[in-house]
Amino acid sequence: MSTGRRYAVYAFAGLAVALAATFGQAAIYSGTVEAIDENGQSLKIKLTAKPASKVFALTDATPITIDGKKADVKALEEGQAVSVFTDSQDRVVTKVNARVAAAAGSKPAVPKTEKPKSTAKSRKADDDAPADSAAGDWPQYRGPNRDNISLETGLLDKWPDGGPKLLFVHDGYGEGYSSVSIVGDTIFTMGSQRDDEVLLALNRDDGNVKWTRRVGKLRGDGQGGGPRSTPTVDSDRVYALGANGDLVCANVNTGEVVWEFNILEEFGGNNITWGISESILIDDDRLICSPGGKTATMVALNKFTGKPVWRSVIDGTPMAAYSSPIAINVGGVRQYVNFVHTGVVGVRASDGTPLWGQNASANGTANCSAPVYNDGYVFTASGYGTGGALFQLASNRNNETKSELKYATKQMKNHHGGMVLKDGFLYGFDEQVLTCLDLRSGKPAWQDRSVGKGSLVMADGKLFLRSENGPLALAAATPKGYQELGRFEQPQRANHPAWAHPVVAGGKLYIRDWDKLLVFDVKE
Repeated sequence: MSTGRRYAVYAFAGLAVALAATFGQAAIYSGTVEAIDENGQSLKIKLTAKPASKVFALTDATPITIDGKKADVKALEEGQAVSVFTDSQDRVVTKVNARVAAAAGSKPAVPKTEKPKSTAKSRKADDDAPADSAAGDWPQYRGPNRDNISLETGLLDKWPDGGPKLLFVHDGYGEGYSSVSIVGDTIFTMGSQRDDEVLLALNRDDGNVKWTRRVGKLRGDGQGGGPRSTPTVDSDRVYALGANGDLVCANVNTGEVVWEFNILEEFGGNNITWGISESILIDDDRLICSPGGKTATMVALNKFTGKPVWRSVIDGTPMAAYSSPIAINVGGVRQYVNFVHTGVVGVRASDGTPLWGQNASANGTANCSAPVYNDGYVFTASGYGTGGALFQLASNRNNETKSELKYATKQMKNHHGGMVLKDGFLYGFDEQVLTCLDLRSGKPAWQDRSVGKGSLVMADGKLFLRSENGPLALAAATPKGYQELGRFEQPQRANHPAWAHPVVAGGKLYIRDWDKLLVFDVKE
């Protein structure tokens, strides 16, 4: 190829990359780097979704990052976990995101300008990693796929007496019930400084603060003030929603504010009794949140600018609840599902049209737990004596979705701790009783009271249980009965209920407890 023609091709490809970045990607391929040609014009990756490899053409204009930092294609090395993003026709690579950590069984991949740390551990590439989620990351509330399931494997089958090794405790983060999000070498959470709620970026190795950014005024509360939601990380931006409705989009590296405003003021909403608690959802180029206002029960914002894409108003203009939305596909209709004050609703993703609503699992006080979706069925639950309900969804050719109540049950009164689904069985706390529920029938497979009321996350086929007033415990995720694999009392407990959900990422268990963060080694 002549030099002039090569430059023309690169110029066209550069324009295609820019256009694809503007109008969105159609496919994301996750895997590990298998080969890079010597001229840096193609990248071969071993796919994790299926036993195959794929070659991608690169240009000088292709954006490449390693652990979130800009890099040259020559810095990529075999064994690195990588995600490749393509354009709407699956022809042009719009960006490549890689991680320094190597896949299991491969040689450690380290940037050529840096020396490897002697304590670094190899991490496995995610078999089912979602878009833009690298191995060992936990980019949002309820994890990579927003289903409360960690993609980690090779974790301890049992905990030793006294619990797993405590790696570090760091304090000074202030008030609040925010959990943590983790991407690359940074932990993101929320807390307080004096009279302000703040977004914090922490060093993943030791919890030291990298930067802080004010979100809004601190909200006091008899149950403990401060923020309730967990930050959401998307590429080079992090999004945080405060208890007063203050929404901030900031740069992940510097904390510099990209845009910000108050969702209650903007959409005519009033704050709820215990403060806005929703952790926002990023879906492609949209940010989804539920202000519960007169002009928007739920809203889609352009994630780059914060400008409304559509506003959805539910009949009766219900106020917000304390739950967080999920994105689902039903018969080709993509939609967002979340609790509002009066019930659970489904809203069409393309334009915000309300599709369906049910109130069998809603209470009049506080609907907190996020919905769980599987194969055309949505399960939602709340506390205060109400319980759970299973709804079957079906879509038609007009892009409409109908819901049918299959059953309601009093045996999953899940207050705040969330639920997780595995092999057709739902695990969650029915108030004080940890319960394994057959999803399709609604019948309990087993129940156990030994941990008490709390929250949970699933990793490597195990339930990591956090009692709000008692121990941390590990149990097998099996319908055959409660099988405990270890428990211990958390050191340095705060004088507030333990409501921040546990997180398992990169072989570690993260426990946010009021102004502290405790990190345990749970890898074999």
